[in-house]
Amino acid sequence: MTIRRILSYPHKVLRSKAEVVPEITDEIREIWQDMIDTMEAMPGIGLAAPQIGVGLRLAVVDASRERGKAIRMANPEVLYASVEMAMGEEASPCLPGVSARIERPRAVTVRFLNEAGMWDRKELVMQWARSAQHQIDHLEGRLYVDHLSRTKKEMLVKKARI
Repeated sequence: MTIRRILSYPHKVLRSKAEVVPEITDEIREIWQDMIDTMEAMPGIGLAAPQIGVGLRLAVVDASRERGKAIRMANPEVLYASVEMAMGEEASPCLPGVSARIERPRAVTVRFLNEAGMWDRKELVMQWARSAQHQIDHLEGRLYVDHLSRTKKEMLVKKARI
């Protein structure tokens, strides 16, 4: 079990687009496991590789109550998003101590390379969908605060314990 250090905003890795993962290797599987261990220690329901300083398009999501159901995703992309929107509270360990209500599609279909190196797709709803979208934002160099007005974003960044 390896718990990695989370980068703090405004670290440049958090603002950079992550690199495509060409294939699933044992090293990629180890990074995923470290990400899950780190996510569980926070505790959180998702983590993107840039948050631990790894500039690869890797994410994990586990919004289950009992835990242990993490979806490991490489190169995730949203194929379909519902027209129905949902408001929900979001936070990030990169900006500790603050959160905000963000509107996102209630459901998404996500395509990704799975642990076996095969293309997979999952239909995700509610917290699962919110977390997947949040992690994909991280892979694009965006944080949840980028969905807020400039004033609200500046207020939260100033208030964060970084």
